[in-house]
Amino acid sequence: MDNQNRNNQNNQNPNRNNKQGFSFIVFVTFLTAIMVLALYQFRGTGSDDEITYNEFLKMVEERKVDKVEVQSDRLVITAKKEDGERTAKEYYTGAMRDESLSNRLYKAGVEYKQEIPDTTSMIIMQTVISMIPLFLLVGLMVWMTRKVSKGGGIMGVGKSNAKMYVEKQTGVTFKDVAGQDEAKESLQEVVDFLHNPGKYTSVGAKLPKGALLVGPPGTGKTLLAKAVAGEAKVPFFSLSGSAFVEMYVGVGASRVRDLFKQAQQMAPCIIFIDEIDAIGKSRDNQLGSNDEREQTLNQLLAEMDGFESNKGLVLLAATNRPEILDPALLRPGRFDRRIIVEKPDLKGRVDVLKVHSKDVRMDETVDLDAIALATSGAVGSDLANMINEAAINAVKNGRNAVCQNDLFEAVEVVLVGKEKKDRIMSQEERRIVSYHEVGHALVSALQKDAEPVQKITIVPRTMGALGYVMQTPEEEKFLNTKKELEAMLVGALAGRAAEEIVFETVTTGASNDIEKATKIARAMITQYGMSEKFGLIGLESIQNKYLDGRPVSNCGQATASEIDKEVMKMLKESYEEAKRLLSEHRPSLDKIADFLIEKETITGKEFMKIFHEVEGINPEEKKETEERIAMSPTS
Repeated sequence: MDNQNRNNQNNQNPNRNNKQGFSFIVFVTFLTAIMVLALYQFRGTGSDDEITYNEFLKMVEERKVDKVEVQSDRLVITAKKEDGERTAKEYYTGAMRDESLSNRLYKAGVEYKQEIPDTTSMIIMQTVISMIPLFLLVGLMVWMTRKVSKGGGIMGVGKSNAKMYVEKQTGVTFKDVAGQDEAKESLQEVVDFLHNPGKYTSVGAKLPKGALLVGPPGTGKTLLAKAVAGEAKVPFFSLSGSAFVEMYVGVGASRVRDLFKQAQQMAPCIIFIDEIDAIGKSRDNQLGSNDEREQTLNQLLAEMDGFESNKGLVLLAATNRPEILDPALLRPGRFDRRIIVEKPDLKGRVDVLKVHSKDVRMDETVDLDAIALATSGAVGSDLANMINEAAINAVKNGRNAVCQNDLFEAVEVVLVGKEKKDRIMSQEERRIVSYHEVGHALVSALQKDAEPVQKITIVPRTMGALGYVMQTPEEEKFLNTKKELEAMLVGALAGRAAEEIVFETVTTGASNDIEKATKIARAMITQYGMSEKFGLIGLESIQNKYLDGRPVSNCGQATASEIDKEVMKMLKESYEEAKRLLSEHRPSLDKIADFLIEKETITGKEFMKIFHEVEGINPEEKKETEERIAMSPTS
């Protein structure tokens, strides 16, 4: 019975023998080092100072030597005690072939003797010392062979280093994930299949082998995988794609084999590979081929074909670069589902804000709907960061609860950076920046298809902006009309137009505006088919949709030159329109700019109030404009 218990303990702890073997090798190495050091010290004991043979003979003639011991390779000399010395000094010198030495020592009255060598002990000691390295080498080879035979590779290089979570140890469930209802529904079916397989198999359904989570960074792909771990209540293996790849060819493939071997032993279970593009890149590009990565990918493909879905083994993977993955990895039968984790819409952003603010104390002024409307395009990680920044801002200002102003300040911190209160601009620069920003805002107010203004400021920000205009859409939009894009162009170039009208010169402050306007105009021509000259032809396509979204040209050099001319024409027309609008409303431009220079920051309501007063808008038009502004979350 005791033997059986010991065997069970060894089976439950497979690394125990390896650790004991490693400890034995360390002990033997340490013992060998001590023996060698002891032998070295033993050879040198009893010998304090070395002297030359001539000095030794001179000491004999002067009768300063008491006794001499003749050893095989040296002479150990004991000098006579001098007055005041407690112990006699000892010296040594090398043995010389001197046949007259014994006569000299006899005449000088020196006691001398010849050491009788212990040849048996020396031979045994030399044999033991010479055999110890051989024993160490054999032991090391045996230990490494045992490691390799257990599938771990040399020094554990080929062993999987996946983290395993069981029974909600991640602390995350589907309740903690918001704004991704479709993705949660697809993954909930997988979890339910693992819990109740009979409900599906009775109809003839099979468990999906794999699900690929695709989406931009920060949308919650890894969080969804952790939520699956919390909901599934089955073993959950989590690791990154880069964890497979090493400098040695074959190590990654060995780790894949070991991972699936462990998973099949613990089925039903889930494997999650984050950033799978690290090993799943397409094998078509021969110039950038990598033998280690390709072998790892081939092994992964073989393992995914090697297990049956009825074993309850599911593979989850996440990437934001699906276009570079190998087609063999994406086919049904390996990854049966592609789950898109997009940026949340308005309702999704509200839900995300509620999830991240549930543990944050907030007052009655907080309106999360207004914050969600002002953060179009933000992902889950951005919104979580905004809530945290708002809480920090409330504490910094001495409040015990977060208010709406804290949230809007956090939105600005995340989007454009913190205020740089130590940067002091000259009065002339303040006037230029003020007219520049008011130019943007005024043109937006004058155009029907532009977004309403919420805030104007000339306080510099840490991300490089000397000032900016915050505009908030009246509602969530998924499409933009041609008129809206044209209004964006005019509004983007209005800052430069205001500088030229007022100061009769231009500055470098419009560089970002020009970049944005050029990007919009080029997209209208090459992607949206909004150019009369080119019509409905796709001249560019988007590469890395979920990352930088950089466009790639699909046309020849001659057509590219024509596109540049069309972009320049469109931007020139928009610039002239911005100059026309500002010139016709110059009094409003001057009045609002003077007010902004004095206050540094004004709200959308203050801006529209001055605009109405200067323009003399009748009550009906004023009411209509105020209703339009009221629909935006102005502070």
